[in-house]
Amino acid sequence: MKAIDTIALVLMIIGAINWGLIGLFKFDLVATLFGEMSALSRIIYTLVGVSGLWGIKLLFDKD
Repeated sequence: MKAIDTIALVLMIIGAINWGLIGLFKFDLVATLFGEMSALSRIIYTLVGVSGLWGIKLLFDKD
């Protein structure tokens, strides 16, 4: 697995855990750690979103 694929996968897992916490407990871990819509939390949300789009590519990779 390429390094970028691994990074994208880790970010997707972080995003999935965060969404699970939001759905189950109404607790946003990213906002708690980095501030509600602070510049850093927005960067993290953006990176997780881009990683999710990269994950679409991983579905169709034939290794």
